[in-house]
Amino acid sequence: MKTRIFLIISLFTFLVTCTDDFEEFNRDPKNPAEVPGNPLFTNGQLSLLDQISNTDVNLNVFKLYAQYWTQTTYTDEANYDLVTRTIPDNLFLEYYRDILRDLNEASKIITETEPIDTIEAAEKPNRLAIIDLHVVYAYQNLVDIFGDIPYNQALKIDSVSPTYDDASFIYQDLIRRVNDAIANLNPDAGSFGDADLIYGGDVASWIKFANTLKVKLGITLADYDPAVSRTTVESAVAGGIFESPADNAELQYLTSINVNPLYEDLVQSGRDDYVPANTIVDAMKARSDPRLPFYFTTLNGQYTGGRYGYSNPFSQRSHIADAIAEPDFPGRFLTYDELMFYLAEAAARGYSVGGAPQQFYDAGIRSSILWWGGTEDMAATYLTRPDVAWNSAGSGATFREKIGMQSWIALYTRGLEAWTQWRRLDYPVFNVPPLSLSDPPAPTDYNRIPKRFTYPINEQTLNARNYQMASQNIGGDEVTTRIFWDVADPQLPAK
Repeated sequence: MKTRIFLIISLFTFLVTCTDDFEEFNRDPKNPAEVPGNPLFTNGQLSLLDQISNTDVNLNVFKLYAQYWTQTTYTDEANYDLVTRTIPDNLFLEYYRDILRDLNEASKIITETEPIDTIEAAEKPNRLAIIDLHVVYAYQNLVDIFGDIPYNQALKIDSVSPTYDDASFIYQDLIRRVNDAIANLNPDAGSFGDADLIYGGDVASWIKFANTLKVKLGITLADYDPAVSRTTVESAVAGGIFESPADNAELQYLTSINVNPLYEDLVQSGRDDYVPANTIVDAMKARSDPRLPFYFTTLNGQYTGGRYGYSNPFSQRSHIADAIAEPDFPGRFLTYDELMFYLAEAAARGYSVGGAPQQFYDAGIRSSILWWGGTEDMAATYLTRPDVAWNSAGSGATFREKIGMQSWIALYTRGLEAWTQWRRLDYPVFNVPPLSLSDPPAPTDYNRIPKRFTYPINEQTLNARNYQMASQNIGGDEVTTRIFWDVADPQLPAK
């Protein structure tokens, strides 16, 4: 017995003395406890693009809210049911846990890692600035969805119940962060290389992206704070924005691994849950829009949208165009045509952005038509239509109507941006889904269309005090509460 005890003690002493760090001895080299910054950045970038692209009813219902698509059998989400699937909880978790946490950890690791040479030293500020641009994009999305959100105390291990920051303050800080990123980006140095799935580490492209993102932030504030909006947009244009569709921030998904989430939702799922909504199909048919065959299929030679919010037999409606359901359909992050409509609005408001409203408006439409596969002749013909042309009363009496309609058509598949444009500009006029299938075919309660998401149920229970304060600050945790930048225009009908 004594001999066994002696052997055990001797073996233990041997194991301990064979390493200066017993914890190191027990570490699995195939499963590192710490992940380098570059892969974390890639994962955060991909998670953000996947979230924007997908149409999972548990995470992203914005293609429904923008009335691009509607549902066939299960119509809860098209009728604005956020509760059954706890959509706000799932989306909140996706942004904070799977997107922002990875980006935050990537930034922390890169900050703490000492460069090994002058090349890495020059790349380090570029990498940190590019990460922060993704963080800004993600936080803008969260504010545009919820209003006040956890920001300054978010992602901090010692803040298990983070406070909610005022949404307008967050916007101001996001603009500051973009300005800081622009100041720190050096186009003569590298950054992430292939770990950057959008621009391959090209810093000059990220500078254009940063200024274009700044335009997006600035124009969103146009009704709330015209002065800040103007200075933000004008300084961004002066700094160098997207010059053509070649500058688009897009992810080219692959055909096997790393496929577009739309392919997973529309094809791999084996389900027939969605058809194009009559809202957009009818608007495009009325204008003989050349993008119709790139957006939708035909049924007996006709484009037939499903009645928004009602049950729609899949076999009796047009379908989403085949190209959109391909595994390698691009994920669109920020685009030239989107920018052109922002600049058209800025010019219409009197901002100095280097051109007239029509110039940017026409460029946005033309760029969208060409991106989807149309031709210059198609674009030229479309732009002469009385219900499209900028200088025609038939295209809308105000810039809100003109830009609201055409940017909505151009943003197809990008539901959150389209829903945001609708809330800001009040156009186009959406259909109102039924309270029940026995409702009259044309309900008139336009205010039923959500202006925001309600806060997650988990926040109401696990962070109750801060939830209550945030709810009070925004005017009530209701879907009808407007985001701070959604300022009602007395000349327009109430939404």
